[in-house]
Amino acid sequence: MPTNCWNMSADSIGTRKESSLHRMLKFRYGGEGGQTEAPIGDYVCDARTEEGELIEVQTGSFGPLKEKAKALAKKNKLRIIHPIVLQKTIELYDTKGTCLRSRKSPRKGSPWDIFKVLLYAPELPLVKNLTIELALIDINEKRIDDGKGSWRRKKATIADKSLSAWHSSIILSSIKDYARFIPYDEEDTFTVKDFAQKTKINTTLAQKTLYTLTRMSLVTRIGKQGNSYLYQKSKKKANKGKKK
Repeated sequence: MPTNCWNMSADSIGTRKESSLHRMLKFRYGGEGGQTEAPIGDYVCDARTEEGELIEVQTGSFGPLKEKAKALAKKNKLRIIHPIVLQKTIELYDTKGTCLRSRKSPRKGSPWDIFKVLLYAPELPLVKNLTIELALIDINEKRIDDGKGSWRRKKATIADKSLSAWHSSIILSSIKDYARFIPYDEEDTFTVKDFAQKTKINTTLAQKTLYTLTRMSLVTRIGKQGNSYLYQKSKKKANKGKKK
């Protein structure tokens, strides 16, 4: 058995609604004295700290959180935890629970990945009482070679994800925190291609980032340069740094 693999039974890596990663983050942020699966009005929060802050762990798109987050943040402080996976180790098991191999994924996450999920709820950071925290972590991803998964994973099914290392976190609690993602002065103009080159991210991610920042009124589309849209850092809200 490869030394990096866990000795797990087939039952222990079966399909679960809540991943180990989600559960670990929920308990980590809920803290000692906190409550998990806390009922708040018509909703259930992943956790509530001893001080009363509500915790929601969101590993995917923020779209499903739009209404829930607004409702929860009306009367409570709400912190959305989004994991950014810097390094993923993929462990492949057969259907009997024997580890076949383990490898590190070539894909590495970055704080810019927040714009991939904010794309579906771009105005969520403007909600009062809401903080988004990016947890920079490494994870283990358990897969079963059962022929039932995506062709992208060679038909292997993802059985679980778990936290393997904690690095740090980035807290985004005000509009000025998002303005840090704009590497330009107010008088500068730039295209999506310019932005991608300046920030060293790909063009697709640059498009998603500028769309989100525009919806947050941190960036303004001011015209066109040839066939490309021209953008400029917004002056009013970027400097104000407060939520509505």
